[in-house]
Amino acid sequence: MPAYNEEATIGRAVEELLAADLPFSNELIVVDDGSEDGTADIVAGIEDPRLLLIRHEANQGKGAALMTGAQVASGTHLLPFDADREYDPGDVPKLAEPVIAGRASVVFGSRLSGVHTVYQSYRYAFGNRVMTLWANVLYDAAVTDLHTCLKLVPLSFFRAVRLRQRGFGLDTELAAAVLAGGGRPFEVPISYYGRTHDEGKKITWRDGVHCLWILARSRVRSRRVTVAPPCEWTQTAAIERYGREALRGDLPQPSSRRNGGNHLVEADRE
Repeated sequence: MPAYNEEATIGRAVEELLAADLPFSNELIVVDDGSEDGTADIVAGIEDPRLLLIRHEANQGKGAALMTGAQVASGTHLLPFDADREYDPGDVPKLAEPVIAGRASVVFGSRLSGVHTVYQSYRYAFGNRVMTLWANVLYDAAVTDLHTCLKLVPLSFFRAVRLRQRGFGLDTELAAAVLAGGGRPFEVPISYYGRTHDEGKKITWRDGVHCLWILARSRVRSRRVTVAPPCEWTQTAAIERYGREALRGDLPQPSSRRNGGNHLVEADRE
């Protein structure tokens, strides 16, 4: 969960996600990206052994925060989740179901316009459709929501691809890497409650233009990382790889990361 100046929503976002009934072992890594308000203090006040707070000394961008979180993650999959409460923690189990059943290794939560969604402006919805269409043409794919935040991907894949974008562009770069690697995400419908710029939304039309460029550049890059087949992440495979603790919710945590309850880590700027 990357967070930058989100003191108005971060407390409820973290508590709601920790309270969600998830059918798998989980941890929540919050990366405070150099916030100038009380974001980090609010998270630090929440006691839960699954919660880890990492703090960037200076703002580096959402992409940089996600990469920092991925460096210390210990599970099989990574799922970005925004701190602004635009997404519903109750949708997370739906994303995991195809992975647990062995039907998919990558799952996207799709925001279907007019179905459990609130867009504050047509510009945002239209812009996403244009970029989604552009991605489908470039990669011969058929995804419906390129820029959904909820992209469940194998952690090993996330670490293996060369992600360079340190801002909002990493979301696009990750989707392009999945499609370029032959992955065709399993999509499940999710809820979405879009907020306005006055409420703290940070993305602008410039980010959209930049994302179009990222898709085009990623299409011609030579290096490709193949997405693992679904069978690698079934319950049986998870038990074989991580032990039965992977399904009981008892994944071992390195002592350098956990010391009971919330643990604050100061991340390096690089």
